[in-house]
Amino acid sequence: MDVESKKEADITEIKILVVDDSPTELNLMAESFITQGYQVIFAVNGEEALQKAESEQPALIVLDVVMPKLNGFQVCHMLRSTKNFKDTPIILLTSKKTARDKYYGLKQGANAYMTKPFTSEELLATASKLL
Repeated sequence: MDVESKKEADITEIKILVVDDSPTELNLMAESFITQGYQVIFAVNGEEALQKAESEQPALIVLDVVMPKLNGFQVCHMLRSTKNFKDTPIILLTSKKTARDKYYGLKQGANAYMTKPFTSEELLATASKLL
């Protein structure tokens, strides 16, 4: 198997959990990853995100912040508090744009903080760097 084939095989084994309560945003994020060959798992709120993270053990988690039940900051903090997700890369992708929000998100344990609207290229570059 050549190096390029190995890379493609490796990507198809990588699970990414995308979490957003907006179907439009969820689809945009998922499409970015699916077109590159990643496996994508969906969640539409914070509680479901925690359940899917535990059952699927994704290699990367992309979280919206503004969601019902548990927000992305809370989910990030809760994941970081567990042994299983202490080192799992987490990207907060949100409409919350203030420096204070970014600081708070990174303080909760996020590896990256991106704001909406986003480009597929930006999301993929950030994810690739973290993976």
